[in-house]
Amino acid sequence: MLPRVFLIRHGETAWSLSGQHTGVTDLPLTESGRIVARRLGPALASQHFALVLSSPRQRAVETAKLAGLCDCMQIDADLAEWSYGQYEGLTTAQIRERVAGWTVFTHPCPGGETGAQVAERADRVLARARAAGGAVAFFSHGHMGRVLAARWLGLPSEAGRFFVLGTATLNVLGHERETPAIEIWNAPL
Repeated sequence: MLPRVFLIRHGETAWSLSGQHTGVTDLPLTESGRIVARRLGPALASQHFALVLSSPRQRAVETAKLAGLCDCMQIDADLAEWSYGQYEGLTTAQIRERVAGWTVFTHPCPGGETGAQVAERADRVLARARAAGGAVAFFSHGHMGRVLAARWLGLPSEAGRFFVLGTATLNVLGHERETPAIEIWNAPL
């Protein structure tokens, strides 16, 4: 059986709202983020999951809890957000004052992870999904989610730049016959 991966980005945080890069900083959801995360519950309630995984960051765990999937959830550090190193807490505009044209997909993050390192983590968690024997739910983050989509399709991590991913959105990675495909992307609730 070919798996379907329900990929959910955590709800809104103060830094996702301000555009600050939030890798290792462990922020809670805003009240608006909590409200939208609760809307995930009905969208996921009819689905039986063979495996539910979450990033260890509280914003992802809280989203899973509010969506009603915390009881069967396992923490997987491979779903954590990209480590931005010295760029943690900065906006893209602030980084571009130092490095013209910077994006996380095309330039390094001094003291942080490379795209290849993030792709390795994505590949490990996708292997878990393929071995689960049914539908899987991942509660993760913006850039990591974009890399997961790229790797699902067999693309390099840099291809994540083509996938816009909002907070508390529903995304489904599936198949068109045997070929990995995107079934739903960036669907707001």
